[in-house]
Amino acid sequence: MAQTIEQLLELQLATLVSLSRLLEQEKAAIVERKATDIARLATDKLALINQVQQQDHLIASHTQRQQLTDNPELAQKVESIKATVNRCKEINEVNGEALQRAQLSFHKLNNLFQQSRGKQQMTYNSEGVAQNIRSLGTNIKA
Repeated sequence: MAQTIEQLLELQLATLVSLSRLLEQEKAAIVERKATDIARLATDKLALINQVQQQDHLIASHTQRQQLTDNPELAQKVESIKATVNRCKEINEVNGEALQRAQLSFHKLNNLFQQSRGKQQMTYNSEGVAQNIRSLGTNIKA
């Protein structure tokens, strides 16, 4: 039995509400820097987005799709769906920016560690020129 256009709209809205909740969880995981949660949530997010796309395709190809504009109740549901999509986009954008900042911070910290490690391996030759020596003390044969 085929689903009615009303059922498809309800399903679409429910999926988008789930996506919105998941994006809020993702935001919390980013703030708390829980990498395993971020990875899991990203996978779940992709699955929900695929569901939304499939549902959208079913709605667009439904025989009763003209009712989406003709029926005021259905038109209101469509507006609610659009508002939820926009909210999801905004949250996702914020999460993306937060992830980029976190990645930039990580790279800066990593560079500081690299520089620090390099300074510990620095020595001076007989002319007073600084050199990075990786084998300092490892080639002694006493």
